[in-house]
Amino acid sequence: MPTHPLQPVLQHLRAGRWNEAHDLVQHDGSLLAAWLHGILHLQEGDLEDAENWYDRANRHFRSRGTLEEELALFETALAQPTEKDPRP
Repeated sequence: MPTHPLQPVLQHLRAGRWNEAHDLVQHDGSLLAAWLHGILHLQEGDLEDAENWYDRANRHFRSRGTLEEELALFETALAQPTEKDPRP
C-alpha cells in the first residue's frame, strides 16, 4: 500500500522538526493538508494561524480536541480512502 503524501509531514511534526513539516505541508492544497497545517501551528503555540488553517480545512477550531486527540483523528483520516471526517 503506498504511503500517503502527507505521511512525511506527520513524521516531521511528531519528531519536532516543525520547519521541515511546515515546508512540506505548504505545497499541498488539500483539506487534509490544511488541517495538518493547523495542527502544526497548534503544536507551535501559534493559535491565530492554527485557527486560520482549521477554517481552511472546514474544521471547528474552538471545539477541537487536545493536540494528541487531533493527531489521532488526523491519522485516522489519513488512513481513509477519502478526506472524510472520522468524527461520529
